[in-house]
Amino acid sequence: MMQSQLEQYLAYLRSVRNLSVSTVRAYRADLSAFLDWTAQESLDPAALSLQEARAYVAHLTRYQAAASSLNRALSAIKGFYRHLVRTGRLDVSPFDGVRTQPSRRRLPEFLFEQEMEQVLRIEGNGILDLRDRVLLEILYSSGTRISECVGINLTDIDYKCGSVVVHGKGRKDRVVFLGRPALEAIREYLPIREAFLRRKGLAAERALLINGRGGRLSARGAAGIVEKRVTHVESAKHVTPHTFRHSFATHVLEHGADIRIVQELLGHSSLSTTQIYTHMGLGALRKIYAQAHPHGSMRRHDEKKEDVWEHGNESTGT
Repeated sequence: MMQSQLEQYLAYLRSVRNLSVSTVRAYRADLSAFLDWTAQESLDPAALSLQEARAYVAHLTRYQAAASSLNRALSAIKGFYRHLVRTGRLDVSPFDGVRTQPSRRRLPEFLFEQEMEQVLRIEGNGILDLRDRVLLEILYSSGTRISECVGINLTDIDYKCGSVVVHGKGRKDRVVFLGRPALEAIREYLPIREAFLRRKGLAAERALLINGRGGRLSARGAAGIVEKRVTHVESAKHVTPHTFRHSFATHVLEHGADIRIVQELLGHSSLSTTQIYTHMGLGALRKIYAQAHPHGSMRRHDEKKEDVWEHGNESTGT
């Protein structure tokens, strides 16, 4: 019976909650592992006690390497049981008294503006060179996820406004913007793309970014392009497609954008997700403070000594 309820819940996540295929797949894996455990322990998942629910958490703790993985599994299970209670199949969830595990949130890797300029420096006028330049420029200019970027169609772009409609997580569309370098890269690329597709008999292809066969570029293929194109960058950082998204958020915040606007541009449903980028905006915040606070620009009387804001008070070590 519980397996049947699981399938109904997954169908609900797909059709009502509009969760992505990958998210539903992850839910299925976590919930199936949970039901397998109850079967191995000869437990009825429909009559689980709080003590037995905590026993499963202990089981996960032994085998899950990261708290984030454990919490993801708990989130899936809690959501499943809430659904059973809401639909009247259970009176109470045994996981209501189970807490998620504390985890340290890692700061995202990002590139400084000078490093990004190096990454975007792509030479060549061939179809693949031009396409790669468009890919990287859009990723940085708009902050889109790699899946959103490769999903852009020609009709999604508004050249007059410099905007693009992207199809985000949970089938949610949003508008993002392109800077002048990205628009120039697209304008240079489109005639070459059109001629290339005509030769292959694929002139009706709607995808902006195409692969060497003339079809839509996949997210995996785009990730490979990013990996190939960053080898010349003088940095020890591991650059992935998401590095462009992190760099976009960091740079627009550094230049004074409101965090709620950044949340909208990134397509985050929760502001707390966006707030992880605020740690990188301290330089900009200090400048604003210096301009706005009456004592913000106060300096030592001795002009030859170093700036107190830059190096602190040497006698106190601050």
